[in-house]
Amino acid sequence: MRISDDWWTAPAEGDNGSLILVTGRRGMENVIATGVYRYRVEVTWPYEGDSKGLPSYTDSKVMEEVTDAMNENLDRDPVAVLTGIYTGDGQRNWVFYTRSLHIFQRKFNEIMAPFPALPLQFEAEEDPDWQEYREMCQCEVAEGED
Repeated sequence: MRISDDWWTAPAEGDNGSLILVTGRRGMENVIATGVYRYRVEVTWPYEGDSKGLPSYTDSKVMEEVTDAMNENLDRDPVAVLTGIYTGDGQRNWVFYTRSLHIFQRKFNEIMAPFPALPLQFEAEEDPDWQEYREMCQCEVAEGED
């Protein structure tokens, strides 16, 4: 199965009016169609944001390194698929769809082993219809809309 590596980024507004940068992965239809990635896992890193709620340069560099490590590892062993990233309002939120929560936890710990301990929070639930992914895709700005 081929997993798309085509991403988009668009601005969105948080509940309190703050800027949220939404980055989503296009072309997940073939992955959704398998029916095996039934669980959505959201990993949140709360941080001290600047006046716009965005991370410091130092935090953003680590976030980029962590995201790259996640993508590289999951490309080789697709126990989960990173589908979306939300950054703003004092938090970074990575959204994954996985086959197994237990296997995801083990793989995630492997990926994070080289990094310093981070204040991560986890939330998981069944989402076999990929409802969160479909809602996130509505944030994408079509070419010519800007």
